[in-house]
Amino acid sequence: MIEYRKLITKELDTFIDMRIHQLREEGATEDIDLKPALYDYYAKHMSDGTFVSWLAIDKQKIIGTSGISFVEKPPYFGCVSGKMGLLSSMFTDENYRRKGIAKQLLSKVVDEARKYGCGTIQITASDIGVMLYTDFGFLKNGKFMQLKL
Repeated sequence: MIEYRKLITKELDTFIDMRIHQLREEGATEDIDLKPALYDYYAKHMSDGTFVSWLAIDKQKIIGTSGISFVEKPPYFGCVSGKMGLLSSMFTDENYRRKGIAKQLLSKVVDEARKYGCGTIQITASDIGVMLYTDFGFLKNGKFMQLKL
């Protein structure tokens, strides 16, 4: 039976390993050690409440992850609160896919965003994730642009 619960600090190493595995699976090829930067980010933002993650666990093994970072920008017509949730780390172990785990994790982090007061949630979806997010009610926004600095 799959158990769902929030990520705690002592699980960060495993969470980060899974995040890096996810990024590699999605095509990242950079040859840098991302672990220290990820650890600093998650530790800081978990402690101030601006990052929340729910995990799926089978027999004490983390088999699914989710994450949501909360950011704030000036209110606009599409988001009067100005509070936004940025989804990341949505990942399920290959052996557990297509069993509804990602949908459960997504539901839990969307609830976290509601509690935080977010008016919108965004994600840059991988090809594998598009169907999950579409089924959940996310809409593609063709206006998304990025400038890498």
